[in-house]
Amino acid sequence: MKNFTQHGNTTVFEHCVSVAKYSLLMAQYLEKMFKLKFDKDSLVRAALLHDYFLYDWHDKTVPGHNIHGFTHPRKAMLNADRDFGLNEVEKDIISKHMFPLTIMPPRYRESVLVTLADKWCALCETFKVDVSSYIIYRVNYRIALANGELETEGQTAEQAL
Repeated sequence: MKNFTQHGNTTVFEHCVSVAKYSLLMAQYLEKMFKLKFDKDSLVRAALLHDYFLYDWHDKTVPGHNIHGFTHPRKAMLNADRDFGLNEVEKDIISKHMFPLTIMPPRYRESVLVTLADKWCALCETFKVDVSSYIIYRVNYRIALANGELETEGQTAEQAL
């Protein structure tokens, strides 16, 4: 995965790590703010494997290059299941992360988070937008605020953590 480019200059490996990071941040935020529960182990594991298709989709000699967006989720899920063994949540996350290009919508809330994080990371990587530090700061700040860890509203999230 480190040898294949995903978006812009980002490798598939870097992209998957970013998607896992943002999916987990969203899950933590939603758990703290709205008391929703997530299977974070499956979420992170599947986010790291969601693009485990193992070929260079930019290579025009690769069969199906033109329809990669439609076909790679199933290929990634089959590869990941073969190499690591997946549970049902992980299979759903990986096989449906390209919704709406994949016809069936995500079944689990973890799948929705990975789908959203994947879109966000792809946009940022393609257009070379780095807003990650700001978003991580805001999420940490909101979580600390919700937990009552901030003495004053002006205290930074880093001080609270």
